[in-house]
Amino acid sequence: MGGIIGCFGAFDSCKAAATKTRNPRPDGHEFVDTSNVKQLSYNSLRSATRNFHPENKIGGGGFRVVYKGVLRGDEIDVAIKCLSAESKQGTSEFLTEINTISRISRHPNLVQLIACCVEDGNRILVYEYLNNNSLATAIHSSRIQLDWVTRAGICKGTAAGLVYLHEEAVIHRDIKPSNVLLDGNFGPKIGDFGLAKLFPDNVTHISTRVAGTAFGVLMLEVISGRSSSKAAFGEDLLSLVEWVWKLKDEERLVDIVDPDLTDYPNAEVTRFITIALFCTQAKANQRPSMKQVFEMLSKTTVKLNVSLLTEPGIYRRALSSSSKSLETTSSRGVNPFITTSPQVTTSYSTSQMFPR
Repeated sequence: MGGIIGCFGAFDSCKAAATKTRNPRPDGHEFVDTSNVKQLSYNSLRSATRNFHPENKIGGGGFRVVYKGVLRGDEIDVAIKCLSAESKQGTSEFLTEINTISRISRHPNLVQLIACCVEDGNRILVYEYLNNNSLATAIHSSRIQLDWVTRAGICKGTAAGLVYLHEEAVIHRDIKPSNVLLDGNFGPKIGDFGLAKLFPDNVTHISTRVAGTAFGVLMLEVISGRSSSKAAFGEDLLSLVEWVWKLKDEERLVDIVDPDLTDYPNAEVTRFITIALFCTQAKANQRPSMKQVFEMLSKTTVKLNVSLLTEPGIYRRALSSSSKSLETTSSRGVNPFITTSPQVTTSYSTSQMFPR
């Protein structure tokens, strides 16, 4: 998905005042106004996609099919997501949820929802179109070369988006490269957030993984250029996280760096990898919050307290019973992953930090 599209031009009416009454359109269909998102007719979206022509299909899976479309009149490129599962809510309730998603999506690191269609059982969402497609395409394609500054920006921008979602009480349970889209400057925008409430549990593909854990895996994919779904790393054919943990024990963390990435700051890359490992720890109360992760990624003069780092949740060896709990410290609002103590040393950075 490509070029950034804001809510402008034809979408000046996006902020039209909400009304409590249902106004029929000239075509007889029910039209329920919302304050944050515009409603479009099914016919207008059919026209935008050339009758949902297969050539315009740009994504799918789970409970949706996505088409690229051009809204007539304004000639604006959009991504049109047709939700294939029946909503567990009525029209009014569905629009209420969509209105909330649209309000939240105005953060610069979230894909903006700009319109919707609720007509004759159809549930269609219209998003800004991002012409650099997904992070999955970027990091797994030989045609796209991402330098370290771009990769670091993707990690920090995605973390910023997740922090904002958490502040809005939205937990994204399917963080992965295909759900992070890239704008024209390869800035990250998180997609597919806030949809879980709209569908029955038995039709959604959304997992119950903790967002922080998934974010740690995503960071490793960005740094390594490899997919976490392929368990074939090293001589023992380990999963990506297992392989990175093994390299940590062997003090060879930078061996995971994408071979196409030839120029990078060793200390910063090592810090990012270590932060990713903090996110993948087995016990939830030992993982950093996304706010703490963003802090660790953003500060260039921090030291990571690797003494707090424990094995990842998918690591095959049993967890040590001596693992320390960070619950008490984190409850006081202190970031235990960052320390200014001169006694704590690490070969991973020139300054220091801890997870939650």
